[in-house]
Amino acid sequence: MSLKFGRKAARSGRATSVVVFVHGYGADGADLLGLGDALAPHLPDTVFVAPDAPQPCVGNPFGFQWFPIPWLDGSSEEAAKAGMAESVVLFNEFLDARLAEEGVGPEAMALVGFSQGAMMSLHVAPRRAQAVAGVVAISGRLLLPELLAAEAVVKPPVLLVHGDQDPVVPFADMGLAGDALVAAGFETYGHVMEGTGHGIAPDGLGVTLQFLRERLPC
Repeated sequence: MSLKFGRKAARSGRATSVVVFVHGYGADGADLLGLGDALAPHLPDTVFVAPDAPQPCVGNPFGFQWFPIPWLDGSSEEAAKAGMAESVVLFNEFLDARLAEEGVGPEAMALVGFSQGAMMSLHVAPRRAQAVAGVVAISGRLLLPELLAAEAVVKPPVLLVHGDQDPVVPFADMGLAGDALVAAGFETYGHVMEGTGHGIAPDGLGVTLQFLRERLPC
């Protein structure tokens, strides 16, 4: 099985980098791929891709999930762990395939995840054999923070972005993730979207763009 995905070609016609958007619970790749339209003028040599998670969403039959969420959809902890394990394998295969297809190295790829997609990005990126250029985790949390230091193979720079009025993933989770990342030796940055709930405010997107421009090859 391979993940279905959407793609926006590099605006310049010459791709030197790839940004992977990783959607949240109950959404799909198209939900975030539109952000590429806002970023493309500033990242003209960047290809934007956005996969659909592999599992139909229990809580939203029209969307997808990277793994079940027991407190939200009534699934078991075992189902959540199994779903996560499956998605990690498929997501890694997807990243490898995109690197090969676009002809760039991991240092030219960045992950931008929202909510559950941020959780996936923060979990997968440190455990890959080679570091990506950076990870932007928006409105998410770090899963299994107690295992990060021991299991991190690489330490790409991380930008945490979160709204201080988030009713879905508590704002406090940003601090918890930041503490664990810093303690494990990651170059870590943070941006608070003031007055923002569970979403991406313009200032959050602006900081994301700055982070990407500083780390992706021109």
